[in-house]
Amino acid sequence: MKIFIDYSNEQDKLAPPEDIEQLIEKCTAATLAEEDIEDDAEVSVTLVDNERIRGMNAEFRGIDRETDVLSFPLGDEEGFEVDPDTDAILLGDIVISLERANAQAEEYGHSFKREVAFLITHSLFHLLGYDHMTEDEEKEMFAKQEKVLQKLGITR
Repeated sequence: MKIFIDYSNEQDKLAPPEDIEQLIEKCTAATLAEEDIEDDAEVSVTLVDNERIRGMNAEFRGIDRETDVLSFPLGDEEGFEVDPDTDAILLGDIVISLERANAQAEEYGHSFKREVAFLITHSLFHLLGYDHMTEDEEKEMFAKQEKVLQKLGITR
C-alpha cells in the first residue's frame, strides 16, 4: 500500500511536530490496515490556526466557534473516487488547528505529537464513514482510534 499525502502548513503560530508528514503517513496506513483496506490512498492534511478553523467551521457547519479538526470525506456509501494518475483512493481532506491541538495536549496531559496523531486518526475514521453521533458509534470509533494509536506506540 502506498500513501500519497498532500500536506500544507498554512499557519505560523506553532511549529508542527518535527516528523509531521511521516506521522500522517503512519496514521493513515495504520487506520487503513485496521479497516482491512489494502488500496493505495491519498489524503490531504492542512494545518491552520484557530481563526482560520473558526471561519471554516462557520462556513461549512454553521457553527461559529473554533474546533480542533474538520473532516471533508470524498467517499460515500458507494465507495471512493480513484485518482486516475495513481490509482489511489481519494479519502478526503483533514484540517487541523495546531493552536487548539496544543491547548488540548496541555489540557489532557499528553504530548503535542500525540494530540496531533489522535486528531489525524480521528479524522481518518470520519473520512472512512465513521461518526460519533450516538453513544454506540462513539464507543466504536474511539476504540478503533485508540487501537491504531496503541499499535503505533503513540500513547498518553
